[in-house]
Amino acid sequence: MDFQQGYPGMQWSVEGIEKSGPKNPLQVLVIPANKENLLGLLPDGQASAQNRLAEIARKQTSKVLSSTWEWFSHQDYGVAVGQIPARKGLDPLDNWRLFAGLALDLGRSRSAESLAFGLDKATLPEIKALAEGLLLAAYEFKAYKSGKDEAKRKDPAILFRIPMNLKDAVTNALKNVADVSRRLYQARDFVNEPGSVLLPSVFADAMKKQGKEAGITVNVLDEKGLVKQGFTGLMTVGKGSDHPPRLVWATYEGSKKKKNQIHLVLVGKGVTFDTGGISLKPSSGMWEMKSDMAGAATAWAALLAIADLKLPIKVSAVLCLAENRPGNAAVLPGDIFAAKNGKTIMVDNTDAEGRLVLSDGLWKAGELGATHIVDMATLTGAIIRALGPAIAGVFSNDDVLGPMIVQAGKEESEKFCLLPLEAEYREWLDDSVADMKNAGKPEAGAITAALFLQEFVPEKTAWAHLDIAGTAFTTSTWKYYRPGGTGFGIKSLIQLAGKLAAG
Repeated sequence: MDFQQGYPGMQWSVEGIEKSGPKNPLQVLVIPANKENLLGLLPDGQASAQNRLAEIARKQTSKVLSSTWEWFSHQDYGVAVGQIPARKGLDPLDNWRLFAGLALDLGRSRSAESLAFGLDKATLPEIKALAEGLLLAAYEFKAYKSGKDEAKRKDPAILFRIPMNLKDAVTNALKNVADVSRRLYQARDFVNEPGSVLLPSVFADAMKKQGKEAGITVNVLDEKGLVKQGFTGLMTVGKGSDHPPRLVWATYEGSKKKKNQIHLVLVGKGVTFDTGGISLKPSSGMWEMKSDMAGAATAWAALLAIADLKLPIKVSAVLCLAENRPGNAAVLPGDIFAAKNGKTIMVDNTDAEGRLVLSDGLWKAGELGATHIVDMATLTGAIIRALGPAIAGVFSNDDVLGPMIVQAGKEESEKFCLLPLEAEYREWLDDSVADMKNAGKPEAGAITAALFLQEFVPEKTAWAHLDIAGTAFTTSTWKYYRPGGTGFGIKSLIQLAGKLAAG
């Protein structure tokens, strides 16, 4: 199983504009507009329509054309004019991605075989954002759909009609977008698979296959190796399941242009299904816990994309894969185990399992020689209550790394909020029997979870923890994302790697 069925690719081409009429045959020509004017040329002989639609664009304010397309026919194809949305809370480029998703829906609703975008007055970042939006919105997980019509449906071929002086730059940008989007699709496929399919061993095997294709060696430690080497966090969580855990890691050495000794290690929580263990979760919505491995999928996809882009920085990914089930051998509340770093932990709540598997991953990152560690996990419901479904939490022990992640997110239209590692709350994790317990008080749950993880970060290592519980998975359409895994954070991690490489 290759776990990349959701990426059909998208046929697109670039045409430098020499006149207002497109050279290639097409069915729909999409002209974006802002509040001032149209951003593309209408077909020849449409001067009156140009004036009329320009006037419409000027008059649109809060209710934009994106929800009500202006449509008219020209010879053998239709022309659709829509205003770039101005949705509150989204930056200008994210509104371009949203516009792309709306345009794709328009093309699909008309069963168009081709869709052209007139982008005479668009900038390179806007065109790139449009392409990203098209691919992000095009994703659909249909592996288990039985309908033949849905399986056969193809998205329209895309034509970008752009200024001649941008043709080379746009062509290169589109290749970059396609490369990154392919890895985003793979991550979303992993997240969307049922838990009974994506077992820890299956996830590890899929990584080995994808790593081989990318020229990256993938190392897998099975349950025997975990016991022998003392990775007790994974074994504690996974021992209730018939499907044993795995610790997986891989390294991209960086291109020959590498200028520094930075080694970024991405550590991902990969609980392939989380029932809560003995501390069983409520049944309502439990199916969503197939997404509890989104941190691992994010780390792996980011590593592959960084390698595809040949960034000049050494990057590793460490994935902590386990299944949390209430079997006969499952860990019990009150049980105590010694973690890899020697600290004893009392399991107060078996549903606070993510931090236990990550304790092994953080230790492994230190063994690999990490200078910078970023872990990502769908870790706490507390972060959703604090920040909602659109913002991920960031906790960091480093005054540079934390803000750098927030900035990387801004540049990729992914929202992160830097939160405190409040030392005053650390005593909430103290235990009367063991060195510490895996859950604090009901308050500040996301902070105490991060404080727990900090206990396993190697000394003198810059570290950040990303709690993506709210952003990794959506049960309804969100912006240009269809229901399911979003791949949130992958683009920001790529941006972060580029920033660290640049020094």
